Amino acid sequence: MRIPTSRLWCACAALSLMLGLLLSGISQAEERFIILQSTTSTRNSGLFDAILPRFRAKTGIEVRVVAVGTGQALKNARNGDGDVLLVHAKPEEEAFVTAGWGVKRFDVMYNDFVIVGPANDPVGIAGLRQAGTALRKIFQTQAAFVSRGDESGTHKKERALWEIAAVDPLETGGRWYREAGAGMGATLNTAVGMRAYTLTDRGTWLSFRNKADYTILVEGDPQLFNQYGVILVNPAKHPHMKAGLGQQFIDWLVGPEGQSLIAGYTIAGQPLFFPNAPGGE
Repeated sequence: MRIPTSRLWCACAALSLMLGLLLSGISQAEERFIILQSTTSTRNSGLFDAILPRFRAKTGIEVRVVAVGTGQALKNARNGDGDVLLVHAKPEEEAFVTAGWGVKRFDVMYNDFVIVGPANDPVGIAGLRQAGTALRKIFQTQAAFVSRGDESGTHKKERALWEIAAVDPLETGGRWYREAGAGMGATLNTAVGMRAYTLTDRGTWLSFRNKADYTILVEGDPQLFNQYGVILVNPAKHPHMKAGLGQQFIDWLVGPEGQSLIAGYTIAGQPLFFPNAPGGE
């Protein structure tokens, strides 16, 4: 029996439509993720491992983290290689939004930077309340200091502190100042191996396991304040952006649940970050 051509065409069209809908559904399911450009300090602290599974369980959205220095994260986002930014260099973040690369910046959380070194503290900076004074003493004694040297938020803060100390460590020469060109965990490992001083964020320090006899020597200076912000990358610049999913993550992070999870993340009873999103606590 011969099937009319019109019926064959209808059957093929229906099959094609069903297949298209099926593939579209699979594609949409596969694409329920966002790329979060963030920092090595947030990853090394263990914060993402603690809170992101809760977001995925609630929304079905996976957050894939690219952990690099803040400078590189901003560059990646400008290139369209991320949906959301979570970094810690506020002036650069505000410039990113002003230039149209980001939609809006929100405060998320803060902690602080600390200067760490060997417990015997050969330079004698323990207990100093001004980080600039401590760095100047390190320079004057030519004691070993390891910098991240990677344009990260921590590196930017370190350079600002050297300016306060009226020292340019790169121009002074000498082998006392080393640039690791690496993330915070790797920089800490280098410092411990060299018996050198270094600047680190408190969150990474608390989670760092290779402390040996190292300890916090300088803390409490208002200049060591460390604010984190979150930004949706502007879909007008990069149409492939998953703006809806990205905004959903931001709303959750600065909302009551995200802020509560950040506050509740501790190591040995010590909080690593303090939530401060407006109205989020």
